Amino acid sequence: MTSSNTKYHRKGFGLKDEVQVELKREYESALISQIRKSGNSLVVGDVTIKLAQAFGFCWGVDRAVSMAYETRKHFPDRRIWITNEIIHNPVVNNNLRGMDIKFTPVTEDGQKDFSDISEGDVVILPAFGASVEEMQLLEDKSCEVVDTTCPWVSRVWNRVGKYTDSDFTAIIHGKYNHEETIATSSRAKTYLIVQNMAEAEWAADYILNGGSKDEFQSKFAKSVSPDFDPDKHLNRLGVANQTTMLKGETEQIGKLFESTMMRKYGPDKLNDHFLSPGDTICDATQERQDAMLQLVEEKLDVMVVIGGYNSSNTGHLQEIAVHKGLPSYHIESAASIGPGNTITHKPVNDTKLVTTESWLPNGTITIGITAGASTPDQLISDVIARILEARGL
Repeated sequence: MTSSNTKYHRKGFGLKDEVQVELKREYESALISQIRKSGNSLVVGDVTIKLAQAFGFCWGVDRAVSMAYETRKHFPDRRIWITNEIIHNPVVNNNLRGMDIKFTPVTEDGQKDFSDISEGDVVILPAFGASVEEMQLLEDKSCEVVDTTCPWVSRVWNRVGKYTDSDFTAIIHGKYNHEETIATSSRAKTYLIVQNMAEAEWAADYILNGGSKDEFQSKFAKSVSPDFDPDKHLNRLGVANQTTMLKGETEQIGKLFESTMMRKYGPDKLNDHFLSPGDTICDATQERQDAMLQLVEEKLDVMVVIGGYNSSNTGHLQEIAVHKGLPSYHIESAASIGPGNTITHKPVNDTKLVTTESWLPNGTITIGITAGASTPDQLISDVIARILEARGL
């Protein structure tokens, strides 16, 4: 499906001003605006709240949510679907459900079920984008498509497309089951997905020293293109990324594969075997990570990170706090706090929630707060209110 298709919409419907009142009411907060004007700091009694310099809704998320609201207004009588969560925030997604926007069901084996989508239905693609196969399926069904894919994601797709045109394998730094990485890998002829530096080092060692092909294919069974042959497809590489990964780690992975190909083929042949990824970590992700790195250098007693539990960029903010050694809690909303002095949160690299007792120390305390790019100001305001309530303030 292309931009020349009259059933494909990439720029909304010119109704942003009409939906703005509703968006402000549901997602903005007078308290957060006040804290921003006060140097991102709030003192109430013996509690000091320090907000990161950059947090919460990014431009791409704001655009995607706005386009979804515009779509409902532009097509008041049509059936509207979203192929996935519009963003990784349960409040926003539940609000869309309340507007009678349907979400594509997922089968027990994790596959999306498009069988109920009919010709003439309107389908919204989320900020993470959609795979080539999904796009073709929707075109075959003659659906009206509203594409809210973040331009930063599209930028990565363009780079992966160049790798494919040049017969290079895309090394994608990301999570193989994340919607964005699924969409990105669908645009590569051959690909290998590495989630972290350890997996990248394992693959680099195979490139230099060889090893068991069966072991390689077993280790990366869910992370490679069909019919991937490590002895054939790891001789010409280009690095790409899921845009919400830690920028520093993406850079390290790029340098690792560059040095690996240089060692194997020599400096004079490097350009024939390695293509630099450039900077494809989105600005908003980088700003929030930089702000978090700055915040954790201050004297904090506790750190609270707010965002969807399946939000990759939120999880990476939490990793920064944990790496610093701060008592840090990744929560989804104010409902995670209480009763009493308890907090229910998601530890790093854990799928289960944990409840911690006595998480707020007694006496005068300073609490750092940040939020992922899919978290609206109103949720952050609710969390601050619940924290102060827990302290009897």
